[in-house]
Amino acid sequence: MGGVLDQRDTYFEAPRGRLKLREEPGAAPYLVSYERPESPDRRESRYRIIEVPQAEGPIAALSETLGIRVVVTKRRRLFLWQNVRIHLDQVEGLGSFIEFEAVATPDSDLSLEAKRIEYLQSQFELEDADLIGASYCDLLLAGSASDIDHTGGGSMSDAQPSRGPRRR
Repeated sequence: MGGVLDQRDTYFEAPRGRLKLREEPGAAPYLVSYERPESPDRRESRYRIIEVPQAEGPIAALSETLGIRVVVTKRRRLFLWQNVRIHLDQVEGLGSFIEFEAVATPDSDLSLEAKRIEYLQSQFELEDADLIGASYCDLLLAGSASDIDHTGGGSMSDAQPSRGPRRR
């Protein structure tokens, strides 16, 4: 499966974790709150997704209350393999990236997901030195991808939602 998604993520200043509102043409916008370490290693994060009826009201309220940190605009080609989402992202102001996101069940020990990520990393010939630990949000705030210390990786998004499937 492959699909193209145009996404606009408005990140808000948050006292803990991250909070963004994602907009995609033809889909309902949704708020995503999440926490994950900013590390070049494969990592796990916890998130919560809340669909909202429209974007303007929440953006106005949250920007007045918290402030907008940055807006990330990207075109994402999405592919699925096993339980892994493969994102080929073209991020405005940054360039092209690949991200692997393995979806895990809440009872998973994440070993299968880690093996699948490692397999894809080898198939795409990605070395640990190629991986970026910073998010698109942080890269944009830093000015460019070349301004970030790239020791290790982060081309995978590891996540565990508050409820529902886990991602690794």
